[in-house]
Amino acid sequence: MTAPPAEVVFKARGVCKVYRMGEVEVRALDGVDLDLYQGELVVLLGPSGSGKSTLLNILGGLDRPTAGTVVCGGRDLGAAGEAELTEFRREMVGFVFQFYNLIPSLTAYENVAIVTEIAADPLSPEEALGLVGLQGRLDHFPAQLSGGEQQRVAIARAIAKRPRVLLCDEPTGALDSTTGVAVLEVLQRINREVGTTTVLITHNADIARMAHRIIHVSDGRISQLEINENPCPASELHW
Repeated sequence: MTAPPAEVVFKARGVCKVYRMGEVEVRALDGVDLDLYQGELVVLLGPSGSGKSTLLNILGGLDRPTAGTVVCGGRDLGAAGEAELTEFRREMVGFVFQFYNLIPSLTAYENVAIVTEIAADPLSPEEALGLVGLQGRLDHFPAQLSGGEQQRVAIARAIAKRPRVLLCDEPTGALDSTTGVAVLEVLQRINREVGTTTVLITHNADIARMAHRIIHVSDGRISQLEINENPCPASELHW
């Protein structure tokens, strides 16, 4: 019996993004067509300046396309007003960035709680921090945590509101390889156990081996799309 096709979470068509700097026009995205499916782990792979972060920001409702459409959960993000985009980001999307953006005066528990207090159906901070292996560090401040632990707090904060999509922009970029692998193990575990659609930006081809699909981005376009039938455990990655 054939499994039913996975639900499309994002449908992007003809997405362009143009930045104007005086007389100069910079085309960051140039006609991107992309579907993202429920429960998959996708890596956007490409060099710096290829358009990966611009695409991620548009998918997450942090930026708008100059042309084209992006639809998620019945919403056309390009046509949405600011209030609707704020609601979309609050309800649908968790963000993980290269730099952790934790509030230094708050404990790990409190950094997660600021999200759970405004979410409709959140995990408790204890549950979210337990998922990333920090159940013993609830009362520690960011300065008392390693870089990898701070990034795991950031992941816990992102997943605590039970987002449908987790968007990760170079989440290991500020970490050494051993710590980075530990963070990627957490992301892979959440994708597997919670079923959160996960999109991860990297320029590191080895990290792409953990993905279900690898989307190569170059000069603002999708240059190649690979399906990975046998994603490797993050613990086997090295760089």
